[in-house]
Amino acid sequence: MGAEEVDIKVEYCGICHSDLSMINNEWGMTRYPLVPGHEIIGTVEAVGPQAKGVNVGDRVGLGWMAGSCMHCDQCMKGSHNLCSSLQQTIVGRHGGFADFVRCHWSWAIQIPEGLDGAKAGPLLCGGITVFRPIDMNNVKPTARAGVIGIGGLGHMAVQFLNKWGCEVTAFSSNPDKTEEIKKLGAHHVVNSRDSKAMKRLAGTLDLIINTANVSMDWDSYIAALAPGGTLHTVGAVLEPIPVAAFSLMSGEKKIAGSPLGSPALNRIMLDFCRRHNILPVVQEFPLQDVNAAVKHLEDGKARYRVVLKM
Repeated sequence: MGAEEVDIKVEYCGICHSDLSMINNEWGMTRYPLVPGHEIIGTVEAVGPQAKGVNVGDRVGLGWMAGSCMHCDQCMKGSHNLCSSLQQTIVGRHGGFADFVRCHWSWAIQIPEGLDGAKAGPLLCGGITVFRPIDMNNVKPTARAGVIGIGGLGHMAVQFLNKWGCEVTAFSSNPDKTEEIKKLGAHHVVNSRDSKAMKRLAGTLDLIINTANVSMDWDSYIAALAPGGTLHTVGAVLEPIPVAAFSLMSGEKKIAGSPLGSPALNRIMLDFCRRHNILPVVQEFPLQDVNAAVKHLEDGKARYRVVLKM
């Protein structure tokens, strides 16, 4: 153990599509043997002599990031998630499908009292992924916001935006999920394959968060943005997003993206969840059924996050 590291005894660990991408080396950065798992909730078992703010017995969580240099300009500005020396929990390291996991003390995020540990893990990956666009785009509670893809990420984005005070439009290609999506907090559900419905939205949305990782009719979403609006993608779309320059210029519209958030923003996000009782919808599997859990996710059956109980 390094002087600034902590060991966490794992109690719960989520499985998401990032784990599948690493298992299958879809991003070309997997090192085998791989121990997946980066949505971890557990108890601090040991702390290094220079670890700060973390004590043995604390209930903490660990997401995609396990360490940052703490001295570069990005870290000093509070943007640890943009550190050029960022250590990622399952990239060249062993993740949470294990009894213990190790990280730098700054990324061991304290879990607020009363927050369900079985559901808190996905907040440290999917939750912070969709919370960051709200924070960095200075979204007002009077804003009209859209969410593309109501799955593992999108169902949390809908809850966040609703409790933020926004009027929320969810884009889904599955009409059978309409009532379920409205219960999560969407005021409107639009079939993304209905061209007439998409045209009726033209110029109305201040922010659209894309959580899907597939190509789509980007022009229709740009058209749906109000002047000054932003299409913010957190879905790992592997193909370029082609947009005509004039469609951005004419309305001062923007395309943006972001990678999760800093330790401080994780704490703010968790407190927001505690205040407003925002939690992901999860399906729990015991660790011995990990292969069935992975298959369940691969088959697209997750509603909406899969969590292993150790």
